[in-house]
Amino acid sequence: KKRREFGRQCILSDRKAKDMVNIDPSEELRQEFIYKNPNDIGIQCAQEFSEHEVNTETLEFKDNGMNHVEGGWPKDVDPTEIEQVMRFRKKVEKDEVFQETILSLGLMMESCIKQNNAIDIYEDYFPQESETAVLEPPAATMINVFRDPCNPVRSVASLSWYPDGARKLAVAYSILEFQQGPEDISMESYVWDLDKPDVPDFVLAPSSPLVSIRYNPKDVHILLGGCYNGQVAIWDTRKGSRPIETSPVEQSHRDPAHAAEYLSSKTGTEFFSCSTDGFIKWWDTRKLSEPTESLALSVNGHVLGGVALDFESTMPTRYMIGTEEGIVINGNKKAKNSSEKLSQTYGAHHGPVYTVKRNPFFQKYFLTVGDWTARIWSEDVRESPILWTKYHQCYLTCGTWSLSRPAVAFTGKADGSVDVWDYLYKQTDPVLTVQISKTAAITAIASEESGRMLACGCSDGSVTLLELSDSLVNGPKNEKPLFAAMLERETAREKVLSSRMRDLALKERVRSSKPQPPPINEDDEDPIHQAEENFWQSVDPEKWSEIREARQAQAAE
Repeated sequence: KKRREFGRQCILSDRKAKDMVNIDPSEELRQEFIYKNPNDIGIQCAQEFSEHEVNTETLEFKDNGMNHVEGGWPKDVDPTEIEQVMRFRKKVEKDEVFQETILSLGLMMESCIKQNNAIDIYEDYFPQESETAVLEPPAATMINVFRDPCNPVRSVASLSWYPDGARKLAVAYSILEFQQGPEDISMESYVWDLDKPDVPDFVLAPSSPLVSIRYNPKDVHILLGGCYNGQVAIWDTRKGSRPIETSPVEQSHRDPAHAAEYLSSKTGTEFFSCSTDGFIKWWDTRKLSEPTESLALSVNGHVLGGVALDFESTMPTRYMIGTEEGIVINGNKKAKNSSEKLSQTYGAHHGPVYTVKRNPFFQKYFLTVGDWTARIWSEDVRESPILWTKYHQCYLTCGTWSLSRPAVAFTGKADGSVDVWDYLYKQTDPVLTVQISKTAAITAIASEESGRMLACGCSDGSVTLLELSDSLVNGPKNEKPLFAAMLERETAREKVLSSRMRDLALKERVRSSKPQPPPINEDDEDPIHQAEENFWQSVDPEKWSEIREARQAQAAE
């Protein structure tokens, strides 16, 4: 071949087949074979297939956002100057072409409006709830799991749902055991997109690990976080992973900011936080250099450490605090002095109160979780709860109410299971128990607004999403009045029992305050008199009673 023909591309074409080699059978080899006759062979009347499995590489998707600004203005018009904008608009509105354009567009708009008035595209043809869905047995399905991408994994400290639909979930990760984490452990927390569980949607990079996190209910781009070193920080997801505002260390808590909640204000910038250092601090995101107000959790001369917070927007001056001493405080921000601000206390549990939550439908009643039980309280009865669970074999670590049904609550336990309680159906046992993990404890739990999904965070850094059945989301039509009647009945019963216990305690104090006659020391009695009393008691009981009365009168003189 010539050198230029080496490495040439092969050009293939179709042609008729032809025999290249024809090898006849060998007679010598044929004699070595043994024919098997008859021969049994099993066959099937079906076509044979070959099955193969392959693992493809995971395709990761990533979304990039873009912020658009107002444009299209002439070069001599500054859109930030209101006067120039108004002047330009008046000039355009006087133009004849502008009026003709508006009239032509108005005819098209009028046609669309008439169509909408003729047919209601949002009409619900089946407004009645299905009774069959309510009769279904309660169930929960695991639909997704988000795992901490860091190594070593950290515990889930707090969860917060995206306010505008359950599309995202903010998760705070930290190791709360003092000096148990390695020095190079990650401090990042994440926002997860439910459609992309493999990669976090957004990364929060604080200066200290987050122990609490909350979405701003009025601005979905703003997140509030409480740090392990006591600071509070604000993030704007449009401006990067670093916080846009952080409270100074000298003005922050001295212990981890275990809980932080937004207040119902017009600006949506006010919030408050609590810590085990014994203080509650109120903040404004527009000025995080110092708290607007600070209050010590001092009850009867003792300073209590705050672990859990609850705030209900329908009660703007009231708030509730769960302490590590087992006491729940019902606070009033508008009270005159510090003692009145923390006037109502409830001896809830033997250990720290990990959760305190008002019922979203009946704000007078609230749920507490601590030690081995979960309890429901009424503000009118401070001596004892009105409903409570049995003492479990393991600790209860968290709990919350359902946001769609007033009688449904959820509790997480240290053995990795979640109990679902339906108090209309059963008050002593859960209607459903879901085993989330066999090796890790449930550390955080959060229900989304529609009540359909429940997020459960574990100590191994995983967050499991549960989809609840229709019977746990849509209750019977008369659920609210039935549950309200049950709570009122239990409240009245506890009031009667508390009143009875107070009466018995008062009688006991009165009886103990009366002087008692000195006891007779039988050891000092004369043995002869004792033998004489035993003799007359057995022979003549009347004589024995006379002798005893005479001796008692003599002893009294």
